[in-house]
Amino acid sequence: MKMLITGGAGFIGTNFVHYIHKNYDYEIVVLDKLTYAGNKDNIRDILADIQFIKGDIGCEEDVKTAMYDCDLVVNFAAETHVDRSITDPSIFVKTDVLGTYNLLECVRKYDVEKYLQISTDEVYGSIDNGSFTEESNLDPSSPYSASKAGGDVLVNSYFKTYGTPVLITRSSNNYGPYQYPEKLIPLFIMKAMQDKPLPVYGKGKNVRDWIYVMDNCKGIDTVLNKGKLGEVYNIGGGNEKSNIEITHMILDLLEKPESLITYVEDRLGHDLRYSLDSTKTKKLGWKPEWAFEDGLKETVEWYKENKDMYI
Repeated sequence: MKMLITGGAGFIGTNFVHYIHKNYDYEIVVLDKLTYAGNKDNIRDILADIQFIKGDIGCEEDVKTAMYDCDLVVNFAAETHVDRSITDPSIFVKTDVLGTYNLLECVRKYDVEKYLQISTDEVYGSIDNGSFTEESNLDPSSPYSASKAGGDVLVNSYFKTYGTPVLITRSSNNYGPYQYPEKLIPLFIMKAMQDKPLPVYGKGKNVRDWIYVMDNCKGIDTVLNKGKLGEVYNIGGGNEKSNIEITHMILDLLEKPESLITYVEDRLGHDLRYSLDSTKTKKLGWKPEWAFEDGLKETVEWYKENKDMYI
């Protein structure tokens, strides 16, 4: 079995590459553009066992080269940072929509057995009460989430029009090792370790559901093996925390003062709350294993041990 993992030098992709390498005897091909958020050193310990191609899913030729003779394709490659999408939406559309199109076209050409699109709970928008199911309407608020929603809709259209063997997973906020420190948890860990201010948007009341990255990897693997083609599967951690709660927990773990907290002007279009109903995925036999407190402690320790990667 030969598997192409796009974005395999990024955060979730890196962890998934390690997971597949450990648990399966697959021939692994990694395609990654190596942007600021991708780092080949993330997978340096297994580079001798895999094929690594520096390339862009936005480039048709790169995709053709990487996907040739592959049985399975898992697409992690994406621009993902909301703040950057507000500043410059164009690269998000190019990668998350046009890049997805290139992958789908190549999947058709090479008769790939399964294609799995990695998406996000942000495509649903904000919810005040309850949780989103896979049947919920898409209502993205940022150029980032809109570009991911566009990719999802395109994937679904290829299933309906061409019968392309596709699956989609939408996870809640991931945290864990190898995440470039621009998202809340790694950013605040790195800043706190350097005694720098922690910029909390608004009053820090925005709520996210958090999942340890390896729980997501196992969920993705479950969907890839047991999911029904053409379907969407939510993968949530069941750990809803406000941003200010997370901030206090990080400061406590690092034994840093609360005086480092600095409240800043809220982000444009900032969704208040995300929440996923993962019943459908759990029916396949998956469930999250990491308690948030344990996962956060593990994550803090990893960044303490690997701070030289980002400082």
